[in-house]
Amino acid sequence: MNDQKNFFIAIFLCFAILLGFQYLVPSAPEKKPSAPSSQTTQPLPAHQPPQKATREEALSATPQRLLIQNKSVRGSLNLEGALFDDLTLTQYRETINPKSPEIVLLSPTTTPHGYYASFGWSGTPGMLVPTEKTMWKTNGLQLTQQTPVTLTWDNGQGLLFQQVVAIDENYMFTITQKVTNSGSVPVSLTPQGTLARQGDPKSSGFFILHEGPVGVFDGKLNDPGYDDLSKAGILQNPEAKGWLGLTDKYWLTSLIPDPEASITSAYTRQGTGEETLIIAQYHRAPLSLAPGNSLEVTNHFFAGAKILRLLDGYEETLGINHFDLAVDFGWFYFLTKPIFYALEFLKGLLGNFGLAILALTVLIKLAFLPLANKSYASMGKMKALQPEIEKIRERYADDRLKMNEKIMELYKREKVNPMAGCLPMIIQIPVFFALYKVLFVSIEMRQAPFYGWIHDLSAPDPTTVFNLFGLIPWDPPSFLMIGAWPLIMGCTMFLQQKMSPPPADPTQAKMFLLMPIFFTYLLAQFPAGLVIYWTWNNILSIGQQWVIMKRAEKTKAKKNVAKA
Repeated sequence: MNDQKNFFIAIFLCFAILLGFQYLVPSAPEKKPSAPSSQTTQPLPAHQPPQKATREEALSATPQRLLIQNKSVRGSLNLEGALFDDLTLTQYRETINPKSPEIVLLSPTTTPHGYYASFGWSGTPGMLVPTEKTMWKTNGLQLTQQTPVTLTWDNGQGLLFQQVVAIDENYMFTITQKVTNSGSVPVSLTPQGTLARQGDPKSSGFFILHEGPVGVFDGKLNDPGYDDLSKAGILQNPEAKGWLGLTDKYWLTSLIPDPEASITSAYTRQGTGEETLIIAQYHRAPLSLAPGNSLEVTNHFFAGAKILRLLDGYEETLGINHFDLAVDFGWFYFLTKPIFYALEFLKGLLGNFGLAILALTVLIKLAFLPLANKSYASMGKMKALQPEIEKIRERYADDRLKMNEKIMELYKREKVNPMAGCLPMIIQIPVFFALYKVLFVSIEMRQAPFYGWIHDLSAPDPTTVFNLFGLIPWDPPSFLMIGAWPLIMGCTMFLQQKMSPPPADPTQAKMFLLMPIFFTYLLAQFPAGLVIYWTWNNILSIGQQWVIMKRAEKTKAKKNVAKA
């Protein structure tokens, strides 16, 4: 029985750790960055102005801009430096309020949180190449899905630089760089791309969520954290084929060179606080250009929402290796991604992600039905044996070793596995955690409504029992936000516990009685969609357990009649 006690305690602790890790353990604080390594060959942007302007002031101060517009974004490209530094995501807002501001992703370099990208060249000493101060000429006034534009600059040394910029209907830019040599000598040019972010990056602060540098090189994910970059100052990536960028919880900016070209890349961090400058940069091997010839390279730049189907589509159409890894599905990726697609399919059928969660729960229960039935049948037998177990406890109250021995003999004789009742909980742990990741990191779940008072399945239940669910005009502190759905979940957990055989150890029994209270409080801070899943799962389990245990009781009664 001691082994049984330890087993139950271990399961409880593991489950509690999985659920509460991000809530109880804060993210590691970022340390001050060290100076960049002198070994880096990455040139850094020279434009980091001493004083900052508002976004509106910065945009009006640079009138030489090419407008950008499609169904998903609105913004402009700064012709001085050919910078992608102004982009708003028109299909997303900061809150569920439809009048709240749209999501601003990219901003000019002169703002407090400048965020921008550029593509260019480096050359041999003495060669004039485009810089952040270069004023490009354009053949158009607006970049749309139907109207790509061509930027042109002549260096006066026989080289004509061009950038053909296109955008699809979503968030992918295509930048085709072309150089024509009308001079008399061959030249060597190195294609490169730069992504820069100013200011101290604001992360969500959740331990289980990666925000910061992200990339895939030769098929392997490389995602150091901001704190890693802060400690090192510079982080060199493997020289390989791949892509790199910076990711937030829902948004991504990514430099994507030719997928067949090997690149050398690195992340750097300079400064502290609001003077922080984080850079992701790559360059390819130098290319030779003979007189009278031209060369051309094609790059892509993604700046937008991490919509999984969109990322998978770009992997297929553009050959971007493992672009879906920009979504942090974590260790249970093999389980999390299928769960996401299952939810999206069910949402298409039912019209609501909340209903999709309920339907998926039923499918998961059906998948594990044989194992769960076996477990509940064993629990039913154990409950039917409680009178006999109580007699053994009374008979051997002074000899605990003998009491445990007799109880185990009873289990063996009746073919009951006392551990079987733990199986449903063990099975649910990876599914629970995978669903949590889906709700937490998927842009598709962001601000997805359910019915009643749940307007965002990815956020906690907004109600609380401490103001009688809004009847009292008082806003309790966050640690007292225990909403209606967590309370319903706690009640179903308590009911399920009462239907199960009580633990043999009185201390263990008392601990198990506290579990519904503990999980009610803990899950109150979790996404409402997860609490709804857990509640519905409990309700289905209660029904399944009730039917099976009633059968066990009838079987036991028939045996007793036969013996009589």
